[in-house]
Amino acid sequence: MADGQIKVDGDPVFKGIDPIKFEGPDSDNPLAYRYYNKDQMVMGKRMEDHLRMAVCYWHTFCWDGFDVFGGGTFNRPWHGAANDRAAADAKMAAAFEFFSKLGLPYYCFHDVDVTEESATPNELSNNFKRQADRLAAYQEATGVKLLWGTANLFSNPRFGAGGLTNPNPEVAACAVRQVRDCLEVTEALGGENYVLWGGREGYDTLLNTDLDRELSNFGRFLAMVVDHKHKIGFQGKILIEPKPHEPMYHQYDFDSATVYGFLKRFGLENEVHVNIEPNHATLAGHSFAHEIATAVSLGIMGSIDINCGNYQNGWDTDQFNLDVRDITLALIELLPSGGLDTGGFNFDAKVRRQSSEVEDLFHAHVGGVDALARALLSAADILEKGELAKLKSERYAGWENSDLGKLMLSEGASLESIANKAAESGLNPSHTSGRQEMLENLVNRSLK
Repeated sequence: MADGQIKVDGDPVFKGIDPIKFEGPDSDNPLAYRYYNKDQMVMGKRMEDHLRMAVCYWHTFCWDGFDVFGGGTFNRPWHGAANDRAAADAKMAAAFEFFSKLGLPYYCFHDVDVTEESATPNELSNNFKRQADRLAAYQEATGVKLLWGTANLFSNPRFGAGGLTNPNPEVAACAVRQVRDCLEVTEALGGENYVLWGGREGYDTLLNTDLDRELSNFGRFLAMVVDHKHKIGFQGKILIEPKPHEPMYHQYDFDSATVYGFLKRFGLENEVHVNIEPNHATLAGHSFAHEIATAVSLGIMGSIDINCGNYQNGWDTDQFNLDVRDITLALIELLPSGGLDTGGFNFDAKVRRQSSEVEDLFHAHVGGVDALARALLSAADILEKGELAKLKSERYAGWENSDLGKLMLSEGASLESIANKAAESGLNPSHTSGRQEMLENLVNRSLK
């Protein structure tokens, strides 16, 4: 892995690009890390271990630049004339060369990302098992590990009305089979999580939707996923990725709070966590930091797909997130809880359609990596200074220190007893400033 050229077969694709290395903030090399120094200690942990970054297989190696208004704009050497076995193998060779040159520890995939086009579920299952052996060989050769795998239950036309929530039990059974196969492959490859992205688990209109049946089926099959995880000895987390809409008009995994309510209904709140994406958070009307804080509070924080949207567009644009302040605010909520354990930051992001050279893939990831590293350094500086924690503690001190606060939180407190106490004491409290602008300035002063 040292020379960035390690491969199982095939000639190098990125011949003119050297392995990406840390050169420091003063470097003017566009293909060098200026802030990501993987061995730098931050809050008692190596930077690499905090961020646990991964490259996604789908946007980076499968997407050809197609959008709803026009055909693909990329001509990647590994795409080939058809999505056949030779193209799948060439794509895998290019992917692991890319992972190695970036020097990041993880990657992520959907089952159909790594296989050739498969006409039937039987073909997909067989092709996927063959490619799983090749993935294992590449992991062994490069040292790159699998952060998580997932089954694609949204691209094939059979999943137009959903996978695990499909009204047709035959389609749902095919979805269950894909999940079973992909979960087992993820376990065999040493994957540290398994994700269910319910891209079409939702509805376009209630006029043809039995909402209760679909949610009940979703809960039933999710419980089966958890049972199978334990049966095969998979040690990673099962993750659901919240998203409010698109491609469906309404999706059942709207946001972290909605997912938690669903998990509670089926008794799965201690078994399933969330994979949060900033672009999905904004589509739900939330901030990235809000979704992180909610997941941490509810005990379901799992992993992060790091990207962002365009605030002028109301859809999922999957851009590389270069907003250091936005990421810093999210990390302020994440780090005090211990950060990510089995999860990581997966670059579920794609270059723009006009960025058609393979070198653009490196520029995009270098920028994304450095934005994460800068945000980590900024958040660590803020947290280590302790001013935010001190001011927040002072703001809520009455609940811990005053007789009234203790009374209201006591086991015997009732609505009547609290109301009577307020009346007897003649309470007429005044407003206390939240000091928001001062706190925002405090954050800005620590941005790296």
